[in-house]
Amino acid sequence: MPRNIYDEDHEAFRSSAREFVERTLAPRAEEMIRDHVIARDIWEEAGKQGFFGLCIPEEYGGAGIEDYRFNAIFAEEISKFTAAVASCFGIHSDVTAPYIVSLGTEEQRQKYLPDVAAGKKILAIGMTEPSGGSDLANLKSTAVKADDGSGDWILNGSKTFITNGHQCDIAVVAARTNPSKGAKGISLFIVEAGTEGFSKGNKLDKVGQVESDTSELFFDNVRLPADALLGPEDMGFIAMMKHLPQERIGNAIANIANAKQILAETIQYSKDRKAFGQSIGSFQHNTFKIAEMVTKVEVTEAYIDDCVAAHAEGKLSAVDAAKAKWWAAQVQCEVLDECVQLHGGYGFMNEYRVARAWRDARVHKIWAGSNEIMKMIIGRDLGL
Repeated sequence: MPRNIYDEDHEAFRSSAREFVERTLAPRAEEMIRDHVIARDIWEEAGKQGFFGLCIPEEYGGAGIEDYRFNAIFAEEISKFTAAVASCFGIHSDVTAPYIVSLGTEEQRQKYLPDVAAGKKILAIGMTEPSGGSDLANLKSTAVKADDGSGDWILNGSKTFITNGHQCDIAVVAARTNPSKGAKGISLFIVEAGTEGFSKGNKLDKVGQVESDTSELFFDNVRLPADALLGPEDMGFIAMMKHLPQERIGNAIANIANAKQILAETIQYSKDRKAFGQSIGSFQHNTFKIAEMVTKVEVTEAYIDDCVAAHAEGKLSAVDAAKAKWWAAQVQCEVLDECVQLHGGYGFMNEYRVARAWRDARVHKIWAGSNEIMKMIIGRDLGL
């Protein structure tokens, strides 16, 4: 089925994103896997090409594009290359930067956004905690006013599974500022790397997405100036709930784009690979499996495209974003598992993209709110 949400300008942008992948990312794929990190010069090249400044207003060094379809295209093209780089780039520009754009003071925007757009400062977002997981309302990190009347804040706590955590220059951190108010007593803070008391753990040893640097963040009596508060005091949870649908639709876009690409490569492999005197794709069982996967991917892509179009118009609900997120993660894992099976023993070798994609996909059913949490959101909307 033809996709109907993109026009000539979008496709021209897609060509630029694809060229960036082929020229900058693809030649260094093995390096990123080996070093478990995306080198700084790659970040800066992406910034130079304008990929990190889509949502950032022009006066702060961005493109000031309010059409989310451009963000979706960039996520698609990076995800076709590798889910890990897409995750890192997405957290930086598609998840964290919008908090500063929408909640930041003029001074905060001028101070941070130009370097964010240029890829010179890497962003991370500190929500998930060791004891909380998807339960953001139950976070334990605290920020209290200093007792010397300065207006400064004292931040304590820790975060875990933080994408870009090890090399981030700036972290947007959620902390409890008014324990008596529950979820309505959470605030957001901008914390700069190098601030006394702010430390980072070693890169976590993950099953997949090894190119992505993921770590814990620790805050030990970190003294923050009053102007480190991002947005109104005690309104952090509301801000997170407002921004999470974009993170979730971005996750869905990446999931299905990655599955679609690996499936296309698997179809070609099934045509080329011979067994018992014929291509393995011509065996009826395999033909049926491939037909099922193609249908499943295209149907999912159509729903996600509708969600992207709705989000571009500011109409995507949290419930529909939850549907897109969990379903796309589920479909991705199912499709990639079948692709591994069609590759046989080669599908279990790390040198094959299908093996790495299969390994990388599993976390998508966990992060950005687990699939179970997404179903709870949908169920509550149904009055269950």
